[in-house]
Amino acid sequence: MKKLLFSIVLFCWIQTLFSQEKQEKLGRPFFTGSANLTFAVNENYTLDPDDGETFFIPSAIFFRMGFGYEFKKRVAVSVNGGFDYHWNYAVSAFPAYVSLKYNITEDEDDTFFTEVSYGKMWRPSTNYPDGNYYRIGLGTQIAGEERWNTIIRLDFHRKGIIGFENDRLDSVSLGIGFSFF
Repeated sequence: MKKLLFSIVLFCWIQTLFSQEKQEKLGRPFFTGSANLTFAVNENYTLDPDDGETFFIPSAIFFRMGFGYEFKKRVAVSVNGGFDYHWNYAVSAFPAYVSLKYNITEDEDDTFFTEVSYGKMWRPSTNYPDGNYYRIGLGTQIAGEERWNTIIRLDFHRKGIIGFENDRLDSVSLGIGFSFF
């Protein structure tokens, strides 16, 4: 009985291996990176057009790298890490998080997506303890040459930092990045 079962499994495996029918791939791995810039309202801004002050000024920069797996061009899961620096508060942080991305629409290889993230944020300073990291955002991925894609995104970040108002630091950022499949 064991030989018969083994023979059937072997036959099915060989048949699948040599079949000419193209099978749909489950998904594909990817590598991603981005740089985000956060803006704040300029406290020195006035309505006088000759003062040279702008309404928004940059207040933080975030760098991100990650790798993940995309399932059937619709859902992707990734593991990410990064570096955040808020120069208005002299706060540095190293977030490590997991993201879930869902492609809302797809036109050929261009996509419009939403992404949520949750993880841990480590602080190099003893001034503030470690905390949680949350992110939600919208973005678009524009197909490029071969396997490189450009990503433009708008994200809301929440960092749990005791000592700030409501024990968190919230920010909205505009980012540009890439993905490589």
